[in-house]
Amino acid sequence: MVFHSLTTQIGFNGGTPITEEFFIKNISGKHNEELREILLPDWEIQRSRKFLEDKEALFRRLASEQLQPMKGLQKLCKWIEDRGLRRAAVTNAPRSNAELLISMLGLSDFFEILVLARMGAGMPVVGLGTRNPEQLLIEAGAVFVIADFDDPKLWTELEEMEIKAEATTTTK
Repeated sequence: MVFHSLTTQIGFNGGTPITEEFFIKNISGKHNEELREILLPDWEIQRSRKFLEDKEALFRRLASEQLQPMKGLQKLCKWIEDRGLRRAAVTNAPRSNAELLISMLGLSDFFEILVLARMGAGMPVVGLGTRNPEQLLIEAGAVFVIADFDDPKLWTELEEMEIKAEATTTTK
């Protein structure tokens, strides 16, 4: 939504709004320096960086007005806390955006650490199929894709992991 309005305002793509497909393929998950090269290669560096900083500010404003927790989030957090699991928020978002979203969702005390990663963190990733097509998420490395945190696929996997962990603990 942020990119759709801003790219139209600056005349990107001849002023024609970018499509969802273009966004998913060329923008989603990329860092601002990469986006600068993709979207604004002819702009002076300072001007393009300013544009992208403004984009982040607009994102934070819209998020503060519109962010809603994903269905099942509190249930998942309780499950994690009940088992005494360690927890970190891992994101490729700018720190200010990540901290805002975590705070707005009431998760500031839930996460022990915020990890900013430019690439995969070397652990299994569950894809959230809220925006990107499932196949793209799988190609990007998601182990499986869920619709939300109430998705039966997630809870089946968590139960299986718990059974495996218990079996490993009792055989040692």
